[in-house]
Amino acid sequence: MSKFLIAYLLIMNVIGFAMMGIDKKRAIRGAWRISEASLFLTAFLGGALGCILGMGHFRHKTRHWYFKYGMPAIFAAQVFLAFFLYGKLS
Repeated sequence: MSKFLIAYLLIMNVIGFAMMGIDKKRAIRGAWRISEASLFLTAFLGGALGCILGMGHFRHKTRHWYFKYGMPAIFAAQVFLAFFLYGKLS
């Protein structure tokens, strides 16, 4: 795996984790929120693990079934795709 890809995934997961924390803080204050579409887009673009960890750490979006099952499904698909591509490229 290239250093660029590792750095990209690390950054996306930090962003996903941070977005969950920021959105939770805004929810508590009743402020403007980060859209659910933005959270899912971040997960889809490689930040699924960070979003999942953020959901657990901040106890945010854990009651919504589409987050509870959707984020792990996106992460599982990304892991499957990574293993599939690694097998094809090796």
